[in-house]
Amino acid sequence: MRYVFLDTETTGLNPAQGHRIVEIAAVEVSNRRLTGCHFHRYLNPGRESDEGALRVHGLTQEFLRDKPLFQEICAEFLAFIKDAEILIHNASFDVGFINHELDLIRFEPMQNYCLQVIDTLALAKELHPGKRNNLDALCERYQIDNSHRTLHGALLDAELLAEVYLAMTRGQESLLMEVDAPTSRQADNAIAGKMENLALVVQPATQAELELHHQLLERINTESKGKCLWSS
Repeated sequence: MRYVFLDTETTGLNPAQGHRIVEIAAVEVSNRRLTGCHFHRYLNPGRESDEGALRVHGLTQEFLRDKPLFQEICAEFLAFIKDAEILIHNASFDVGFINHELDLIRFEPMQNYCLQVIDTLALAKELHPGKRNNLDALCERYQIDNSHRTLHGALLDAELLAEVYLAMTRGQESLLMEVDAPTSRQADNAIAGKMENLALVVQPATQAELELHHQLLERINTESKGKCLWSS
């Protein structure tokens, strides 16, 4: 299983109004650690960014003029996310833009290339209802250093999101941990080796403990009006 954290920067808020992606980044996590493997590209959107978007990411039309078009990096991007679980903060925004870019060049939606898309904003809202759950707020809450985040950048934000998610799911390693499971024969041999010289100690309940247990069962049976299964 591969896990990829993804982020984009765009010229505006709505692809239906002709806005495009100007930066896209994805970072890989394995065994709850960033692997150092990532995909990152600036893109020529063929249009100017809205003033509000430009204040967020600072990627000017002059800087982006010689950058590749989305269609030029599409195959490499899809190969990077292939068969991975994708985690995005406010996934509907980024997925909407990516699918718009894919549709423009007659490609299928990105969900057809990866295993699934998980919205980390929705997860954060479940964990922290009624609180601010944007990336800066989560970094502060989980004590992750984002002091170098003066502007939004897709690669930096994807890396910060990975760190935030790992902090949010600490103690739930099964969500993001790849463990080499032993074969059934290896497991049987390991169990047999541990059981071979095992001396089991049986500690019977005392009479006082049995009496307390009996009283508890009687009380439960009374309060349930005789509906306990063990009394039927």
